[in-house]
Amino acid sequence: MIDVMPDLETETRKCDSAITLAFTVLGKRWNGMILGVLGGGSASFVGLRKAVSGISDTVLSERLSELVETGLVRRDVAEGPPISVSYELTTAGVEIVPTIEELGVWALRNLQPRD
Repeated sequence: MIDVMPDLETETRKCDSAITLAFTVLGKRWNGMILGVLGGGSASFVGLRKAVSGISDTVLSERLSELVETGLVRRDVAEGPPISVSYELTTAGVEIVPTIEELGVWALRNLQPRD
């Protein structure tokens, strides 16, 4: 008899590791909102700050740097004058937006807000 349990355990660990990695990025406050805004098209730093109400410039800058580093967002610099910087989703970023939207729908249906 062939023992398939080690393969199942390995696959389970891989899946758990992948989900943990995804939520390490997506679970940070503001990242989902930033990705959602960029899902509508490229935006400048100021445009993102206006669209993501309540985020500070420092945190927005940190989150954008992290999202660029993870490969979900691309930072484009257009030579000036004046120099213009915009942010847009990469292919990976575009792929994750529908999942984030579905997760939001699921949360509204199934999770109760905390008082």
